[in-house]
Amino acid sequence: MPFVRIDLPDTVSPEDAQALGDAVHQALVASFEVPPDDRFQVLARHAPGALVCTSAYLGVRHSARVALVQITCSFGRTLAHKRALYAGIAHNAAQAGFAAADVIVHLVETARENWSFGEGVAHYAPAAS
Repeated sequence: MPFVRIDLPDTVSPEDAQALGDAVHQALVASFEVPPDDRFQVLARHAPGALVCTSAYLGVRHSARVALVQITCSFGRTLAHKRALYAGIAHNAAQAGFAAADVIVHLVETARENWSFGEGVAHYAPAAS
């Protein structure tokens, strides 16, 4: 049930954007035990100036090919799971042709009741009494 948004410069090809989406999903399956068919992603490419990222932060240098990855998921993963996810995304992204330093991940946790997968149903919320 994670919802993933990946924002990239428009100089990244649609094929490379898709490869990064695949890389993030593979890491979610491996480290967060997300079912393989549980994939909800937005891959957005932006014109010059629409993405703002400092060239270096906390000792990490970023290039013009930076990818901002936001993952919204439910609460409950341990710090070890989160670290494994970040490492898995970086590894998989490097395999897909991105520099690991260029993949910035932001994890947003929300209660399970805040999800609807269609038809106006709160699928993970307790049934109304």
